[in-house]
Amino acid sequence: MLKLYGGARSRASVVQWYLEELGIPYEFVMLDMQAGEHRKPEYLVVNPMGKVPAIVDGDFQIWESGAILLYLDEKYGKDKHSLEERAKIAQWVLFANSTLSTGVFMEATREQELPRLMTPLNEILQRQQFLLGGTFTVADVAVGSVLAYITMLLKLNLSTYPALFTYCKRLSERPAFQKSIGARN
Repeated sequence: MLKLYGGARSRASVVQWYLEELGIPYEFVMLDMQAGEHRKPEYLVVNPMGKVPAIVDGDFQIWESGAILLYLDEKYGKDKHSLEERAKIAQWVLFANSTLSTGVFMEATREQELPRLMTPLNEILQRQQFLLGGTFTVADVAVGSVLAYITMLLKLNLSTYPALFTYCKRLSERPAFQKSIGARN
């Protein structure tokens, strides 16, 4: 059975959301980050960086939430994507984990970056239901999770971006979201 390693407040919930979307059985291995379980030799075999999340899928192990999402989509995703679709998915996953996360969680630049990021996202979501058009994909998990954390952790109001606000509401109502990120709220 696939094992997902994470902490109480970690990006493991993003991976958990996608595992729930895919309906893949998994074991969630909760590491006590305060006690340093992520730095113990037995976990460093899974991720030598000592960070979470990480997964072990049979003999294969991988860490970094974005890489895990892309792997799960490629191996277990219900839709097989063209090269161009996979590139677009990777674009959004990398955007979520680098540009969007940095813009949102770097307090020193947040006030300047939020409008720069939220305005074009809002415009995209005015034209389409999901990031790649009319179909929910792993790209929505990656970007949607960061947007969820904006409202949950930072308590920022996204109502000035109505399409983005509606998108976040739509994602938060998904049963798989409720079992993962929503359960931590």
